Amino acid sequence: MGALPGTSVDHPTPKTAGIGLRLQDLAVSYGDKAILQDLSLDIPAGRTTCLLGPSGIGKSTLLQRVAGLVDGPGQVMSSDGLPLTGRIALMGQGDGLLPWLTALDNVLLGARVRRERPDRDRAQAMLVRVGLPDVSGALPATLSGGMRQRVALARTLMEDRPLVLMDEPFSAVDALTRLKLQDLAAEMLSGRTVLMVTHDPWEAIRISHAITVMTGDPATIQRTLNPDGDTPRTIDTDAARDLWRELMHALGQVS
Repeated sequence: MGALPGTSVDHPTPKTAGIGLRLQDLAVSYGDKAILQDLSLDIPAGRTTCLLGPSGIGKSTLLQRVAGLVDGPGQVMSSDGLPLTGRIALMGQGDGLLPWLTALDNVLLGARVRRERPDRDRAQAMLVRVGLPDVSGALPATLSGGMRQRVALARTLMEDRPLVLMDEPFSAVDALTRLKLQDLAAEMLSGRTVLMVTHDPWEAIRISHAITVMTGDPATIQRTLNPDGDTPRTIDTDAARDLWRELMHALGQVS
C-alpha cells in the first residue's frame, strides 16, 4: 500500500503510529533448558527500547517470542488490545537480502511473498530516503555492506508496521557506517515502537529511549534505564559516560 495522500513515506502515518506492549511472565525453553523465565516488561509506544545483555543470554529468543516465532507460557499484549498479527516488521542480523533479486525487488519482498501488487514507486522513494537513489537495479553482490544494510532498512520501513523488531541489525558493518545507520534508523523509525537487540552499550545509549538489561540463567529482566534527551545522542559527554558505567555495573562487567 502506498503512502496516504499528503504524507511522506519516511514519517509515520496514523497506521504506523507506535503501539505499546506488555510482556507478562514470558518463558521459553528448548528441551530441558529454560532460556527465559518469568520475564515481564512494559515497552512504551512510539519509543525505541534496546535489549542489552551477555551473549547467549536469550535476547534474540525474547525478540522471537514477541514476534510469535517461538512458543511458551506468558502473554504478549498490545496497548490497544488488538492482535499483533500483521503489525510487526522484523529486521534480523545481517541484511538478509536475496542475492538473485535487485535492490528494488528486495525492498518489495514482503508484497511479493503476500502476492500483493508491488508499489514500485514507493519502494524507489524508500531507497532514495535511505540514501540509495541509484541502486534500484543492482544485485546485492555489487553493493557494500553498508549499502546492503540500507536496503534492508528500506525493506523494513516498506512494511509500514507500528512495531519494529531489530536483532543486531548493524553488527556486520564497520564502525563509521554503523554510526550513520544508527542516525538514519533513529530518524526514520521515529514514532514507531522499536524493540532492538544489541550487544553494544554505546549503541543503546545513542539511539534508545529505554535500555533494558537482561541477566540470569534462565534470563529475566535485571533493570531498565531511561536516558535523557533526544536521539541519536552524542556519546562524548559526562552523562553518556556515567550511563555506560551504570550499564557495565548492571551487566556485571565492572566492580
